[in-house]
Amino acid sequence: MGDVDRRFLQPDIETMPRPQLRALQERRVLELVPAAYETSAFYRELWTASGVDPRQVRSLADFTELIPTFTKSDLRAYRDRTGDPFAGLLQVPADRLTSIMSTSGTTGDPELLPEIWDIAAPTPVCSARDLWEIGLRPGDRALVPPGTFRGFYDSFFQEMGIVPIYVDTWIGQGEEIVQAMLRYRPAYLQLMMPTLLELERLASRYDIREALSSLKGASFAGQPIGKQLAHKIRDEWGVELFVYASAGDTGTAWECREHDGYHLWEDLVLAETLVPERNEPTAIGEIGELVATDLDNRAAPLIRYRSGDLIRLNQDTCGCGRTHARQWVVGRRGDETVVDGRSVVLSEVWTAVESQDETQDGMFQIIRTAAHVDRLRLRVGYEPTRTTDLPALRARLCAAVASQVGVTPDIELVPVDDLLGRSSSVAKFPRVVQA
Repeated sequence: MGDVDRRFLQPDIETMPRPQLRALQERRVLELVPAAYETSAFYRELWTASGVDPRQVRSLADFTELIPTFTKSDLRAYRDRTGDPFAGLLQVPADRLTSIMSTSGTTGDPELLPEIWDIAAPTPVCSARDLWEIGLRPGDRALVPPGTFRGFYDSFFQEMGIVPIYVDTWIGQGEEIVQAMLRYRPAYLQLMMPTLLELERLASRYDIREALSSLKGASFAGQPIGKQLAHKIRDEWGVELFVYASAGDTGTAWECREHDGYHLWEDLVLAETLVPERNEPTAIGEIGELVATDLDNRAAPLIRYRSGDLIRLNQDTCGCGRTHARQWVVGRRGDETVVDGRSVVLSEVWTAVESQDETQDGMFQIIRTAAHVDRLRLRVGYEPTRTTDLPALRARLCAAVASQVGVTPDIELVPVDDLLGRSSSVAKFPRVVQA
């Protein structure tokens, strides 16, 4: 690992001048396009139907002008039509694959992630720079959940010199997590919403701040985190929290110590922002849909994949010194709900739900039959140990939502554990669901 005191794991890459980054991206794209056309049935069909000849792509400008975008729905349609579990993306024989992981399946069936690797799986490896930024160094311990969701972590942590402590961190395992923290004193912990809710409940029996005091940092992913929970983790429990998000299903994008946006590693992904449902680029800093291209995937790269994530993109050098672009996640395409002509966005509802003590964890769903509805229906998770009068809570929530959003909702109250149990994903909690 070299100099463990340096801030950047790979300083030459992480602080690479933007013209060099752009040249690197162009070189990789020009290698990617002809290979994909020759070996991927999906891209050959898509590009041929769009009249694209890969020989026409001689620059990044040609690439973004000529190569069509596609969505997850296109992959599902291809898979349903052909029976190919890899949706025509696989560019190597299946017997050359090292592993097959999957996405979370929050918005539907999980997507397979075929991978080729030598030492450690690509998805964990792309976060190595981020874990180094948190402060993890050889000899540190990390408390991690077992399994192969989104990447096999055993060999990755071992190559970093980090000792993985495997503990079941899903619903109902909060006490085991606390006891493992106190026994093994790890430097890093991956947090998800069920873990946080478990730790909250255990605060009356354990000193959570002391249990987490060995951490150099903790990460959080799977969904946005509300202000109340973030305040609890950072200020009450004394843990520096690093939130990360998807880089358009090509990898991950993490906060650095500046906590000012999520770094997209542009040697690994080409990130664009386009106007939703159009092939028109947005200006840097304006909200657009993240369109991602894998630059390091040898098995089944995504090429101009419309992620459905609405982001702002900034290419200025970060306060940490990194030159790679940062994204701020605004929401998901299709999450806006129009109620009797009034636009309702998740952040407004979130603020109202968090305002009540019994629902301060911000667990709720908008229930709808279509994007345009006559009534706003909410399913809100409450903490039973803090709730004595459900009708009074419902009335307070209705008033808070009406004040914040301008629409009086119909509210179904559900114990928060029951609400989490309805999620079809092992990691994410859907905020907008069909009735």
